[in-house]
Amino acid sequence: MEERGLVGGITGWVAAALARTVIEVEQLTELLTSVTGSPAIYLIVLAVCAIDGFFPPIPSETTLVTVAAVAVTTGTPNLLLLGLVAAIGSITGDNIAFALGRRFGSSRLRRNARVAQVLDWAGREMANRPASLILVGRYIPVGRIAVNMTAGATGLPHRRFLLLSSVAGVCWATYSLLIATFASAFAHDNPLLAAGIAIVIAIVLGFLVDRLIIWRRNHVERLARTDDRVPASVD
Repeated sequence: MEERGLVGGITGWVAAALARTVIEVEQLTELLTSVTGSPAIYLIVLAVCAIDGFFPPIPSETTLVTVAAVAVTTGTPNLLLLGLVAAIGSITGDNIAFALGRRFGSSRLRRNARVAQVLDWAGREMANRPASLILVGRYIPVGRIAVNMTAGATGLPHRRFLLLSSVAGVCWATYSLLIATFASAFAHDNPLLAAGIAIVIAIVLGFLVDRLIIWRRNHVERLARTDDRVPASVD
């Protein structure tokens, strides 16, 4: 039942995200396009990526791939500088989440049932594979907050977390830029179309990452149950 609830929650999130994308992508793209020629766009991306690290309603993926798609199709802003700013923002946000977890724990987030399930999962995994959990968690909008706060709450050394979150932030920013570049190849210099394609790709890939994590967890649990049922050999 818990697993079905988690899968259902993730599926619901993807469906809602797709619906919001259809409605809002043109407005968002037009808004961001209006400032892509200004240095302020870098501050906007920096702030959005940082805040999204501890406040999930802020859409960092959507913002980054939208601006990156515009950058690829129009040449403005600078794509490499945009990726650097996004990486710095994501690393900053993840470390704020870590600090909040270290200071307050994760109990305040458990008011939401789906978030509580993700926190329980993150707590179990953090003890066994913190590196892979932090690296993969960066690609899951709600999951990364749960993972990073759990890392802080469970006493993971901050120096180790800073290194892992830095690697994750750089990889995530690169991944987002690659999505935007791929989408722009089919948009033929149309920023609105490129941004729409990039956002949909980002949402679908995020959903696939979620499902892969769930499948792997189920596989490990099935193996553990099988081992428990096998009787010990008698000499």
